[in-house]
Amino acid sequence: MQQPSASGELIVSQDPGYDLNYLYHPPTYSTWLTRYLFHCTDVDLKYDNCNVPAQFNDQYQYSPEGLTTSAPAGYDWGTSNTAKRYNAMRDALLKQNRTIQYSLCAWGHAHVEQWGNQTGHSWRMWGDIMPKWEGKDQWSWGLMPIVNQASFFWNTTNFWGHNDWDMLEVGNGQLTIEENRSHFAMWCILKSPLIIGTRLDSIAKPILEILSNKELIAFNQDPVYGASAMPFKWGFNKDGTSDMLHPAEYWVGTSVKGIHLFMLNTQDKSVRMQTQISSIPALRDHAEAEYLVHDMWTGKDLGRFKGEIALDVAKHDTAALRITTIDGTVESVNPNLNIFYAYQVIGLHPRPEWTPMKT
Repeated sequence: MQQPSASGELIVSQDPGYDLNYLYHPPTYSTWLTRYLFHCTDVDLKYDNCNVPAQFNDQYQYSPEGLTTSAPAGYDWGTSNTAKRYNAMRDALLKQNRTIQYSLCAWGHAHVEQWGNQTGHSWRMWGDIMPKWEGKDQWSWGLMPIVNQASFFWNTTNFWGHNDWDMLEVGNGQLTIEENRSHFAMWCILKSPLIIGTRLDSIAKPILEILSNKELIAFNQDPVYGASAMPFKWGFNKDGTSDMLHPAEYWVGTSVKGIHLFMLNTQDKSVRMQTQISSIPALRDHAEAEYLVHDMWTGKDLGRFKGEIALDVAKHDTAALRITTIDGTVESVNPNLNIFYAYQVIGLHPRPEWTPMKT
């Protein structure tokens, strides 16, 4: 179960939150947590950042939506008041004799990605999501602005800690089937927590099929490779362009089953999407080889490709592909990732006491 809490006196719904003063009196707050958690076996505590009293505001501000900050160069955001608030909750949670998933919800403020993995298990990176392809409504955002931010902040996710791009809106609003597919695929490859946000008692079969795609879920939950997929070509725009309508379109990642290529069509029409195998970072050293390409949506092989991979992709859809040697094995493919994904070494969490015991 998930228990909401907030840094202020009110949570976003204007219901009572848990005043920060409790956090600065650990015995009191720890006693409250013990009473609440006594009957819970598995708990996800989402700690929100709503209605923070002025005395607990940060000295400097950072807003991910504008990528602006008033902080001097080299400022350590781990010393900010926001980090201190979340660390106080962390310390109270560590006193509990049970497993607790600690979700930080500061919407990417105070550069939470720089200190979140020392504090919790996941951290929100942007404002609230809404079930629209693009745009903004008050503090809620469509899918493309979020993916645009992820195009630049994909590399702070790995085992033990994850960028949280907010709950899934698959099945909600007026999203088309293709947009629902892209939404789910992108959240899977970004290794974001997958929290279903639609009603299951009335879910449509096509939506259920998207949410239960075993191959995409397996990529998200891969036991060996913990890092997010990464963009390697923007496609519609010049590489490195920030565009809330057309973020990076070509992404690559790896799993125990092979190299994965994802092509996101951000345009309002069906387009032919293509990439040279020599441009895929993990395959550059063997670009002349022939590869077997597998469709992760249908579970069927598309055939052998050499030199280039090109497919027609519907408006706002995403092609999700797995690449292996022509016999379907990965032995001669995955080793090419040893340098590219060298940081994906399974090790201890930055806080060793959080590392699960080996049995």
